[in-house]
Amino acid sequence: MRMKRHRTLAISVAAILIAALASAQFIRLGNTSIDAHRARPNSFDGRFHYCRAVYRANPRGDGGSWLTDYPLADIDLSVRVSELTKVAVSFESPGQPRHLIVRLTDEELFHCPMIFMQEVGALLFTSEEAETLRTYLLKGGFLWVDDFWGSYAWDVWETEIRKVFPASEYPIVDVPPHHALYHTMFDLKGVPQIPGIGTWLSRRATSERGPDSAEVHARAISDRNGRVMVFMTHNTDVSDSWEREGEDAEYFYKFSVDGYRVAVNVLLYAMTH
Repeated sequence: MRMKRHRTLAISVAAILIAALASAQFIRLGNTSIDAHRARPNSFDGRFHYCRAVYRANPRGDGGSWLTDYPLADIDLSVRVSELTKVAVSFESPGQPRHLIVRLTDEELFHCPMIFMQEVGALLFTSEEAETLRTYLLKGGFLWVDDFWGSYAWDVWETEIRKVFPASEYPIVDVPPHHALYHTMFDLKGVPQIPGIGTWLSRRATSERGPDSAEVHARAISDRNGRVMVFMTHNTDVSDSWEREGEDAEYFYKFSVDGYRVAVNVLLYAMTH
C-alpha cells in the first residue's frame, strides 16, 4: 500500500508540473530588485517564504555568487510548493510569491525556518556571521547549500562551515538512503546529479567538472538529537532544475520533476523537524 501511495504521488507531481509547462506559465517576475525583497521586520506573515541568504565573496573561492539562480529558483520553487503540498506559501499577488533575501547578521534570519545558499564554494564567513549562523541552526533553523562542484569548491566550503561547527563536535556525514529526509513525501533513493542547463544542452553531460565531480554527495551536519541542520548537495545543481523549468522541454522532463521531488522532501523535513 505504501509503495502504491508513493507511486501515485510521483505520478501526480509529474502531471502537475507537465501541465504547467504545457499551459501558459505563471507570471514569474515583477519587481526583482534586491531591495524590494530584502527581509524586514514586517516581511513575515506566518506563511512560508523562500529565504535566500547573502554571503560575501571568498578571494580564494570557486563558483558564482549568492545571487546564482536568482530570482527564478526562488519564485518557481515557492509556486510549486504551494501547488504540490499543503504548505501555506506567502504571496504578494497570484503567481508572485513573497521570496526574501536575508543577511546572516540580520535579526530577520530567525524568522526564516530554512535558508538557501547556492555556489557555496565561493563564500566566506566572518566570525560574526559564523556565530549568528550557529545560533540560528542550533535554535532549530535549517540551511540547504547546493550547486558547488569539484573537490576544490568542497574544500573551500568545508573550511568555512567549520567556522560554524567544528569537526570535533559536528561531523559531516553522508545521508543514508533510509534517512527521513528522503521519505517525507516521496520515497527517494538519494539526490540525482542535475547539471546546469548550459552543461546539458552543450555537452549532454551531467558532471560539470568531469571526473572531479562525477559523484554526487548528499551530506549533512546534525545536532546532538540527530536533527539535520545543514544539508549539502555537492556535485549537482538541484536549484537549476527549478529556475530553468520552462526553458527546454527535454531538460524539464529529465531533471526538473526529480529536482522538485528532492526540494519538496527537503522543505517538508526542515519544516517538521
